[in-house]
Amino acid sequence: MFLENTVNHTEQFGWIEVICGSMFSGKTEELIRRLRRAQFAKQKVEIFKPAVDIRYDEEKVVSHDSNEIRSTPVPAAANIRILASDVDVVGIDEAQFFDDEIVAVCNDLANRGVRVIVAGLDMDFKGNPFGPMPALMATAEYVTKVHAVCTRTGNLAHYSHRTAEGDDLVLLGETQEYEPLSRAAYYKANLEKKVAKMDVIEEEIKKDE
Repeated sequence: MFLENTVNHTEQFGWIEVICGSMFSGKTEELIRRLRRAQFAKQKVEIFKPAVDIRYDEEKVVSHDSNEIRSTPVPAAANIRILASDVDVVGIDEAQFFDDEIVAVCNDLANRGVRVIVAGLDMDFKGNPFGPMPALMATAEYVTKVHAVCTRTGNLAHYSHRTAEGDDLVLLGETQEYEPLSRAAYYKANLEKKVAKMDVIEEEIKKDE
């Protein structure tokens, strides 16, 4: 279990916490939990999310189980540095959608004495490290990896399998477009897709003959 650090005012430095995992693993829910605890302690909290994420609400950060908290949508990481002034805690959701400058922004805030809590997908639907998340995880003091439950096996899942068509890296979606899968189920699902494509190609070749 993650336990919040205590603020050492003589050190004058903050830290970075990263919450990562697949879709439907509870990343945003855990982010909101930590931020609400800080608000309850009457700390000054600012929350940001990428402007592109409008799935549930244009302004609020909303988890899959409908927990929500007020946030400020921003188009680029540089905006966070400008807006996050005179605060104790900064929360950032869906960090994988930000540009690479998010890493420098988070470190700058931590060096100014701010506690920075970041949530995001660690892998894209192809199973590759997603955007700036690897660098954020490497520079963070605390990394919490949460897991979903595989919809096919019931085991722990850490892959976000895309069920919708399209190869674009960014495709906002929910249960209609994605499902959390374990390693074995993810491997099998990708194998099934490859076989299906080969069957289509063979059908097309036969039609042309």
